[in-house]
Amino acid sequence: MRIAYVLLDPGIGVFGTKGASVHVQEVVRTFRDLGHEVSVFCTRTDDDVPADLADLDVTRLAVPSGLEAGQREIALLRLSDMLTDMVVDIDSGSEAGFDLVYERYSLFSTAGAQVSDRLGVPLVLEVNAPLLAEQRQHRGLVHGEHAARATAGSFAGAKRIVCVSELVADWVRRDYPGLADVNVVPNGVNTDRITPATGRHDRLGVRRPRGDVHIGFVGTLKPWHGTDRLITACAGLRGNVHLDIVGHGPEAAALEAQAQTLGISEGVTFHGALAPADVPARLQAFDIAVAPYPAGENYFSPLKLYEYLAAGLPIVASRVGAIPGVLEGTGAAILTDPDDTAELTRALQTLVDDAEVRREMGAFARAEALSRHSWTSRCRDILAPFIAEPTTCRADSEAVRTV
Repeated sequence: MRIAYVLLDPGIGVFGTKGASVHVQEVVRTFRDLGHEVSVFCTRTDDDVPADLADLDVTRLAVPSGLEAGQREIALLRLSDMLTDMVVDIDSGSEAGFDLVYERYSLFSTAGAQVSDRLGVPLVLEVNAPLLAEQRQHRGLVHGEHAARATAGSFAGAKRIVCVSELVADWVRRDYPGLADVNVVPNGVNTDRITPATGRHDRLGVRRPRGDVHIGFVGTLKPWHGTDRLITACAGLRGNVHLDIVGHGPEAAALEAQAQTLGISEGVTFHGALAPADVPARLQAFDIAVAPYPAGENYFSPLKLYEYLAAGLPIVASRVGAIPGVLEGTGAAILTDPDDTAELTRALQTLVDDAEVRREMGAFARAEALSRHSWTSRCRDILAPFIAEPTTCRADSEAVRTV
């Protein structure tokens, strides 16, 4: 198939470093690996281009700079219409038109639904979060009525809606009743890209001191990721431990100050945001991986969980949202109360003290990733209703076009 991948969200760079960008790259990569031709239409690209996506056909419609929030929202509505016209024009000018539109749901975009209607091809809409409520709570929403209409139009125009968690699917079904095909397809992991370390010499070329146990976190440094809980928990650990925090975000300065206040700053390394290509090697430097989410509504399907599993790491995670459904009963994780930081400390101490338990849990983690959570299986599930026979061709693509 020839797939038009639509991403109007100006906060997500196709070639960025945060989790949403990794998600975009993995879905596109897997569609291509399955034999489909993908063209991406977006408002932001960023610069960390993986080698295997260097030939990806990308068209960017840039959002004007220097706009106030309300002006930016109106600009996105206009860009949605412009992008629609562009996809339709490219389709009509090519020998083989698009067979399917795949859009990552974003506020103010009806591009996927419009393209689907004008070309007479199905739209698959990927829904990662209840963005209307999220935007109002965390960033502010000036033209809420426009965003609500765009959301309703996108949902109604989709042939298939894929949600990353049951909580997101519940929101879609509750607020937009009568939609025909709403499914849950959680996030996944590329088990070829992310693999366990083979020995004490990790791929970073660093030999870790004997007995040194590295506790790791990967993710954007935002309040709802619970990184502050992790720092507090690590302050209570005994033994030779080191905390590695991979990622950047608005909480970075506060977290560094917290480590300083607790007197553990020498045992904490803030690595900042890494390009997706550099994350696998960093994961191989961990001995324990943590997803320390605080209590509250957690509707995510955390990419970090699947990456931790693929890296063969024992996991300590909060018992919130979709996490128990992924990890409970696997033997790969210890689940803790998100309100009890002392319990988080105890779980970490158990793993710090017992290398054999870490090894056994890590083996279970890798087996779980291989058997249940590959991006290949996820993307096959997404496209299954539209595939009559496997496709094998993939056309050469063009460089990024900026309009």
